Amino acid sequence: MALVALLIALLTWQQYVMAPWTRDGTVRVQVANVAPQISGQINDIRVVDNQYVHKGEVLYTIEPFDFEVAQQTGVATVQQRAADLQVKQVESERRQHLTNLATTAEEQQIFAGNAVQAKAALNAAQQQLAQAEINLKRTSVVSPVNGYVTNLLMRVGDFAHAGTSNISVIDTDSFWIDGYFEETKLARICVGDRVEAKLMGYGQPVTGRVGTVTRGISVSNAAAGAQGLPNVDPVYTWVRLAQRVPVRISIDTVPSGVPLVSGMTATVTVRPAAEVARPNWFERMRRDVVDRLTDLFNDPLPRPNCLPVMTIQRVPTESIPAETVPGATSPEQINPGLAPGMDLSPRNR
Repeated sequence: MALVALLIALLTWQQYVMAPWTRDGTVRVQVANVAPQISGQINDIRVVDNQYVHKGEVLYTIEPFDFEVAQQTGVATVQQRAADLQVKQVESERRQHLTNLATTAEEQQIFAGNAVQAKAALNAAQQQLAQAEINLKRTSVVSPVNGYVTNLLMRVGDFAHAGTSNISVIDTDSFWIDGYFEETKLARICVGDRVEAKLMGYGQPVTGRVGTVTRGISVSNAAAGAQGLPNVDPVYTWVRLAQRVPVRISIDTVPSGVPLVSGMTATVTVRPAAEVARPNWFERMRRDVVDRLTDLFNDPLPRPNCLPVMTIQRVPTESIPAETVPGATSPEQINPGLAPGMDLSPRNR
């Protein structure tokens, strides 16, 4: 009985100290902090707190009056600049076809320069119009991700400042779990291992895979002290505590009825591939006892090719479509049929 009790105590100690599991697990998520690209007064809020929104759905709008005026003014300016360019181009072409008795080289150069300046003014007006149209479009602030609106504090009448975040959306497509494992357990963890994470308050575990292992954590003794020398704190205890290393777990399956909330705690257990592959429970138990007793008296050997040197990007990166500058419109398209016959010679009228 004493030997059995000793064996149970050793296995319990090995399970608690060396087995790849931890109670220190946390559900994590990425949050999109949405900020307007223009400034103005908020005149309409389309969402409520904790509402699910789709990517591209309008969250709120900004008073568009000033931006509509700027856009319409830009259209008028472009029409004016296009008409001016058309007239000056015709005048310059006429001077180029006149004889030396009717005009001079200096006059030809002046009219040609006026046409070039008018073309540059039209290009500048078209760019300003494009900016005004984009600003008018930006009065509707949309969600960049699929997710839940959280901690909504804005109200109609608030002033939105460009570049200042005023609404947050939890990206529901980005949930993961961080398990903080002691360094003594890392030898049993490999990228791709099956993981079971049991959330507090729910019986069914969330399953996933080991995605990556963090390659660096903060070291308090690395800070420089006086004269730039390392500041090493003295150690007064004879027990050396194992450091905890974050392990990122990619979620595969979430049981029905189990909500994922960022910040929830979980008990994370790693199931090595060899353990999952054993179909017989008796064989699994026998091998577990042998492996644990071996690791108890000998340091566990890491499995080969557990941590790849380079992390492979499994999920394609996301990007927001960038606005492009529209192509220049010709003066004839802006003002079609302006002064018919202007391109004819005066003698042919």
